[in-house]
Amino acid sequence: MRCKDIIKKLENEANPVNVAGMARFGINPDKTLGISIPFLRELAKEIGKNHNLAKELWLSGIHEARILAGFIDDPDRVTEKQMDQWVEDFDSWDVCDLVCSSLFDKTEFAYKKAFEWTTRDEEFVKRAGFVMMAALSVHDKNAPDKDFEKFFPIIIREAKDERNFVKKAVNWALRQIGKRNRALNRKAIQTAEKIRRIDSKSARWIAADALRELKSDAVQRRLK
Repeated sequence: MRCKDIIKKLENEANPVNVAGMARFGINPDKTLGISIPFLRELAKEIGKNHNLAKELWLSGIHEARILAGFIDDPDRVTEKQMDQWVEDFDSWDVCDLVCSSLFDKTEFAYKKAFEWTTRDEEFVKRAGFVMMAALSVHDKNAPDKDFEKFFPIIIREAKDERNFVKKAVNWALRQIGKRNRALNRKAIQTAEKIRRIDSKSARWIAADALRELKSDAVQRRLK
């Protein structure tokens, strides 16, 4: 399937009503067609893994084409340069989250980029670093605890960022790490307690929300 054929297929599925609804959830409506994620996932299965096609789709600049690119690209062929180029193009939280959790977290550079991107100032680049932490916590089943413990100082450092898409990702990373096992749960709770003492509205929100889930009966029962 050629790139132009896929773009045509996406354009035929365009739904302006959906675009307006997506915008209400903070999704950038620019170059957005209003296509559902289930449709894009089915299309990705039909296409299969295709690194070069993924790069062509990304260059189109179309919102859904970029999500699809993240679904069909081959993580073994993704380079650091490509990751850094794509992350700078992120302009919406859904593209950021889906590309990071469907593709980037499966590359050999995943942990390195989680550290690097959280030092950046751009809102969606910084968010991407924390989404990587959250995604790795769920998907990298065999990683040792020490790999995730290294994220706690960064989570504390960036908890003062008041930008909505950053603070929510910081919170997400902390919660996902803390749901991995009992040892990390205890350390995540300790981290949240430290964050709660920071003089910042964002930090207090991150801590309160994380503690609510990490200490919940449901999470504690599952970890036992």
